[in-house]
Amino acid sequence: MKNLSFFDKIIYVINSLFATLLLFSYFLRYISPEAVPVFVVLSVFIPILIIINIIFVAYWVIRLKKQFLLSSSILAIGLLFSTPFFKFSGKNISTKGELKIMSYNVKSFDLFKQFDENAVKNGFDFIKEVDPDILVLQEFYEKKRTKEPDISFPHKYLKMISKNKTYGMAIYSKYKIINSGSLDFENTFNNIIFTDILKGKDTIRIYNIHLESLGITQDIEHFDEKKSNKLLRAATNSFKKQANQTKKFVEHDKTWKGKKIVCGDFNNTSFSWVYNQISKDKKDAFVEAGQGFGKSYNYPFPMRIDFILADKTASVNQFETFKDKYSDHFPITATLNWEE
Repeated sequence: MKNLSFFDKIIYVINSLFATLLLFSYFLRYISPEAVPVFVVLSVFIPILIIINIIFVAYWVIRLKKQFLLSSSILAIGLLFSTPFFKFSGKNISTKGELKIMSYNVKSFDLFKQFDENAVKNGFDFIKEVDPDILVLQEFYEKKRTKEPDISFPHKYLKMISKNKTYGMAIYSKYKIINSGSLDFENTFNNIIFTDILKGKDTIRIYNIHLESLGITQDIEHFDEKKSNKLLRAATNSFKKQANQTKKFVEHDKTWKGKKIVCGDFNNTSFSWVYNQISKDKKDAFVEAGQGFGKSYNYPFPMRIDFILADKTASVNQFETFKDKYSDHFPITATLNWEE
């Protein structure tokens, strides 16, 4: 640091802090939220740490200073040992017998009207256009508002959680559902449900996951210290609940050895312990065939908290994150097939 100006020395100290935080955060996927929930909260902010370190690299490169090696080295470690934050090229293959699945947190359909008042489409029209074979919904709401959910599939499984039986989760299918069930979490509106569908000679299990919410708001402009502390406490408690919910899923998942698709709103990122546990022995459709950041939550920075995972025998032919704003989440789809 001898050849740095006083200002650059300050910048480098700050750079070192953020680089250290990013390096430490890579290990959070191996730490259960039950052990150190406060530190695990950092996993949600890893995308921000990555962007900040990229900015530092750019700063030092422009300044022609070797200090760029600090953040660039930490970022390189992440590329080798962590889930990709950004995908440069996707995949778009069409094969015979493929299955198209959509996962979508519809926020009780209360935003299922395009934000543009002049738009002619609504969220239901959008789903019809995408035309998935399997539609998996979180925060499903069935009670009449302006109209019933306009989703037409021959087979469905709905699990209502609220006392008035209007709020819950749903799985719609073009293929026959031969089995279904729910994990029934206690003291929460979150849950995991599943169905077994019959496609030809194959029985494929579909899991719909909606883990405990962290209470993150889209409006970050009006955060003060009091609100930040409240959010931290709430997130810490939510992480503990997520850990218990994840354990319950993992135990249930072990009972099914056949073909499967696991999807939903994990309310956590791909850098978390939760994702690491759920995604074991599975393919992440975004990693296999996605492009860009895969941002699935309408937040100022790229936050991928909605996932589609498949067993290792599946081929992921296509993955897409739609930017249509009918909810606070963006819908995601994957096209899969299994070799005969």
